Amino acid sequence: MSIQQIVLVSRPKGMPDADTFRIDDASLPELQAGDVRIEPTYFSVDPYMRGRMNDAKSYIPPFQVGQPLTGGAVGKVLESKADGFAVGNLVTGNLPWATQAVVAANGLKKIDASLAPASYYLGILGMPGLTAYFGLLDIGNPQPGETVVVSGAAGAVGIIVGQIAKIKGCRVVGIAGSDDKVALLKEEFGFDEVVNYKTATNLTEAIADACPNGVDVYFDNVGGEVSDAVINNINFHARIPLCGQIALYNTTEVPMGPRIQPMLLTRSVLMKGFIVGNYQARFGEGVKQLAAWVNEGKLRYTETTLKGFDKLPEAMLGLFSGQNTGKMIVEV
Repeated sequence: MSIQQIVLVSRPKGMPDADTFRIDDASLPELQAGDVRIEPTYFSVDPYMRGRMNDAKSYIPPFQVGQPLTGGAVGKVLESKADGFAVGNLVTGNLPWATQAVVAANGLKKIDASLAPASYYLGILGMPGLTAYFGLLDIGNPQPGETVVVSGAAGAVGIIVGQIAKIKGCRVVGIAGSDDKVALLKEEFGFDEVVNYKTATNLTEAIADACPNGVDVYFDNVGGEVSDAVINNINFHARIPLCGQIALYNTTEVPMGPRIQPMLLTRSVLMKGFIVGNYQARFGEGVKQLAAWVNEGKLRYTETTLKGFDKLPEAMLGLFSGQNTGKMIVEV
């Protein structure tokens, strides 16, 4: 059976572009025992995937040149030789960027689209939601009345972080890159204040104005100059869940910024990096609580959806120019 797949043409230096990707024709293998044939319906596009384009040691292996990229996806079972998986089941898992795929069923999880839209299992009930939940609550440990700052606040993780912090009784300040996102976060998602880092003439002062009592928890999705400015306003005994560094993913040289260790030391600040896979044993707990908050109307969500398999590269590149609000999804 002939399919199409999107492969990595070469490892980009700096910002990827359309020539980084290519659509190839390919053939599917025959199913073996334990396999299923999947037709993806939604693909997730996430900033961490940029790091996988580099040939560098990390918590997940790099993509291979000439091979399809892979990422989170929701799909429908078209054929099955796996116990517990039937034709028509909706599943989520890590799938290649291909119009169909044959994969081992033991890496898939069945989902119920009657409980929430299928795409939500890639967002608020998937990796971004769980990242926000565990990073904020386990590392950030927000307390009522504290100030929580979120960079990349209009992204898939940041929107959820801010709302969970509000549920926990905190004052929430977001950092985003457009006036439209500022308005959305305040009017639709309950953020107390939002700073537009692109228009602020002095970001450290803008954050100080938005956080008159300083910063108790900083959920860092961005890094770079944004994080430098937030850390200048950090309180004693603050906590920093280190989730992402999207400002640095496409740099070709390591930039020199302020050395933050003296600030962390003298103010007894905890900074801890994490990936959501650290909490895999507790995923059930996280999904249950997130779903409850969604059903209670305490958590709201939004997606940016591009339609068409061939839009995957465009969606990926759009992450780095801030084209998404909430989760970036490609609907096939």
